[in-house]
Amino acid sequence: MKNILLFLAVLLLFSKANAQDIVLKGKVESNGSPVVKASLRILELQRSSQTDAEGNFGFVALNAGKYQIRISALGYQTQVNTVQVLSDTVLHFDLVEQKENLREVVVTGTQKEVNRLESPVPVEIYTAKFFQKNPTPSIFDALQNINGVRPQLNCNICNTGDIHINGLEGPYTMVMIDGMPIVSSLSTVYGLSGIPNSLVERIEIVKGPASSLYGSEAVGGLINIITKEVGKASKFTADLMTTSYLEHNIDLGFKARLSPKVSFLTGVNYFKYGNKVDDNHDGFTDVTLQDRISIFQKWNFNRRENRLFSLAGRFLYEDRWGGEMNWTKQYRGGNEVYGESIYTKRFELLGNYQLPLKEKMFLAFSLTSHNQDSRYGETSYIAKQNIAFSQLTWDKKIGSHDLLFGTAFRYTYYDDNTPATILANQNNPENVYLPGVFVQDEIKLTQKHSVLLGMRYDYHSTHGNIFTPRFAYKINFDETSILRLNAGTGFRVVNIFTEDHAALTGAREVVIEENLKPEKSYNVNLNYLKKLHDLNGNTFTFDVSAFYTRFSNRIVADYETNTNQIRYNNLTGYAVSRGLTGNFDVTLNFGLKLNAGITLQDVGLVQNGNKTQQILTEKWMGTWSVSYLINKLNLGIDYTGNIYGPMRLPLLNDLDPRQPFSPVWSLQNIQFTYRGFKNLEVYTGVKNLLNFKPTRNNPFIIARANDSFDKQVQFDANGNAMATPNNPYGLTFDPSYVYAPNQGIRGFFGLRYTLK
Repeated sequence: MKNILLFLAVLLLFSKANAQDIVLKGKVESNGSPVVKASLRILELQRSSQTDAEGNFGFVALNAGKYQIRISALGYQTQVNTVQVLSDTVLHFDLVEQKENLREVVVTGTQKEVNRLESPVPVEIYTAKFFQKNPTPSIFDALQNINGVRPQLNCNICNTGDIHINGLEGPYTMVMIDGMPIVSSLSTVYGLSGIPNSLVERIEIVKGPASSLYGSEAVGGLINIITKEVGKASKFTADLMTTSYLEHNIDLGFKARLSPKVSFLTGVNYFKYGNKVDDNHDGFTDVTLQDRISIFQKWNFNRRENRLFSLAGRFLYEDRWGGEMNWTKQYRGGNEVYGESIYTKRFELLGNYQLPLKEKMFLAFSLTSHNQDSRYGETSYIAKQNIAFSQLTWDKKIGSHDLLFGTAFRYTYYDDNTPATILANQNNPENVYLPGVFVQDEIKLTQKHSVLLGMRYDYHSTHGNIFTPRFAYKINFDETSILRLNAGTGFRVVNIFTEDHAALTGAREVVIEENLKPEKSYNVNLNYLKKLHDLNGNTFTFDVSAFYTRFSNRIVADYETNTNQIRYNNLTGYAVSRGLTGNFDVTLNFGLKLNAGITLQDVGLVQNGNKTQQILTEKWMGTWSVSYLINKLNLGIDYTGNIYGPMRLPLLNDLDPRQPFSPVWSLQNIQFTYRGFKNLEVYTGVKNLLNFKPTRNNPFIIARANDSFDKQVQFDANGNAMATPNNPYGLTFDPSYVYAPNQGIRGFFGLRYTLK
C-alpha cells in the first residue's frame, strides 16, 4: 500500500512539474520587418518579456490555460490578444504602425495638403470621433470642448451665438466648409447650425492671423470643416439622439455610385425642439424652440490622372422662436406678447476643379444665398445676402521654394429693411466687390529650418487698397519637436446688423455715430509642440502657444453711455488680445486617453490711457476629456467638460441688481457607449452634471421681463430710464445679459449605426 501511495505522489509531482514547463515563444513583426524592443505582458500573470534584435520573444514555465497578452512598442498601436496555451506554442504577432497626429494631412494653414509635422502654421485637428465623446445636434455646440474656443450665446430669448477664439468675438473668426468661406457676415449668427455631423471628417482650427491667405474675417483665426471624401465614406450611417428636455436629433448619411466615374454622398440632419420650459419662472422660455432641416450632398467625378473635381450643395431651413410662454405666431411682430421669431432659408453651392494642365492649378468657387425673416418683438429685420466667391491657385515647387500663387474675387449683395441700406430715403442695397491676389513662398533653408513669406493685396470697392503681409518661421528640432513663429496683419469690414444680434433684440435704440472704418490688426503667435513615447506604448503630447493681437479702428458697442441705446463707433485708442494656451494629450497603453487644455488671456480696450476688460470675455478657461475603454464589456466611458473664469457682463446702470461679473462656471458631461453589437453603438449619458444655470445668485436674467415693451417705463429728458416705485432700478427690457446656456442637467440616449 505504501508503495502505491509513493508511486501516485511521484506521478502527481511529475505531472505538476510538466504542466508548469510549457514554453510560449514567437516573433513580433510589422509589414514583414522585426519589431525590436517590443514589450509583451501576460496580464493574468503580470509577467513581461521583450523582443530581441530579430523580434523574438519567449516565456517559460507556464501552466496550460487561456491568457491575455498585451504587445506594445514605440511607434506602433498597442494590441491585446487572447491565446490558448495547452502545450509548447509558437506565435506570430503583426503590429500596425501608429498613425501619428503629427503626420496627419492638413490644408488650412497654407492652402496646401501637407503633413501636420511639416506645416509652418500650427493647425489643430479634431476628428468626428472626438466630437462623439459629447454628442451634440450642431457644430456650434460641439466646439465647446476645444481649448481656446468658446461658443458664446448672445441672446437669452432666441439663443443665437458666435464662436470666440482666444477671446476674440465671432466676427473675427472665419468659418469655412472644405476651404470655402461659406459661413460669414449674415450667416455667422445662424450658419453653424444644421451642418450634418455625419458628414464631418474632421475640423481644422488655426488660431492666429490668416488674412494674407483668406482675406477679411480671418483676423483672429479660422475654422475649416472638412467633409468626408465620397470614396472613403461609409455606405450608410444613422445617428439618432434624444434628451430628457425632449430635444430630438437625426443625422443620416449614405453614398451611391451612378457610374464608374460618378458617385455622391448625401447627408440629412433634422433637429426638433418644441418643449416650452420656464424653470426660472420669469415668464419667458429658457431655451429657444427650433425646427430645423439641413440637406447636404457632395459629388465626386473621377478624372484622368486622378485630377480633382468635386461639387457640393447644402440647403438649410430653420424656424426658431423664444419669448413669453403664451406667445404664438399670431403675435409675431406685434406689441401685445413679446416673442423673437426667426425664419432662415439658406442655399450653398461649392466646388473644386483641378485644371487639365501639367501644372498643379485649382479653380475653387462657391455661391451662397441667405434669406432671413425675423421679428424681435415689434422690430422687423428682413434681410437677404448673396455671396459669389472664386479663387484660382497655382501650386509650384522650384528648388527649395514651395510657392503658391492665387487670385480671388468676392462679390457680396446685401439688402435689409434697416437704415443700413437706405440712402436719401430710398432703398440702396450694398454691392461690394473684393478682388485680390496673393503669393506665398515657403523656403526650406536647411533640413530643420524653413521660413514662409506671404503677401495679399485686395481692393475693396468702398474702402480701397488693403495689404496684408504674413511671416512664419519653423524649426524642427527632431521628428517630434517643433517650434513655430507666425506673424501677420488682418483687416475686417463690418456690418453691424449682420454680426451683432444685440443691435436688434430688446428695446435699445441703435446709434451708429459715424461712417465706420475697416478694422486692422497686427498678430503674432509662438507655438511649441513636443511628442513623447515610452517603451510601454504610452504617448504624451505637449502643445503650448503664446499669442498677441493689437487692433486699430476696433469697432465697439457702447452699452453704458446711454442705457437705452447701443452706440457703435471706431475706438480712438486700441484693443489688445494676448495670452497663453496649452494642450496636453495622453494615451496610455491600458486604454485610457486624456486631453486637457488651459487658456490664459487678457482681452481689453485701451482708450485715453484707461484699460477695460472686454464684455463677455473670460480671463481664463479650461477644457478636458477623459476616455476609457473596458474591452471585456465593450463599454466606452467619456467624461468631458469645460470651466470658465469670470466675465464682465453688460449691466444697464449703477442700480442694476444683477451681478457685474459672472462666477466661475463649468459644464460637465458623462457618456457611456456600448459597442458590443455589429455595426451598432448605443450611447447614453448626462449633460451638465453640476446643473449650472446663469440664474444662480441673480435676482433675474432678463431685465423688465414683466414689461417687455417698456410701456410702464418713464424716461428723463436724455432718454434714460428713471427709477420709479414700479421700476425701482430704472431698467428697460433687455435680454442681452447672457453668458451661459439656460439648460440644466439632462439625460440623453442615442443609437449610432454604420454600414461600411
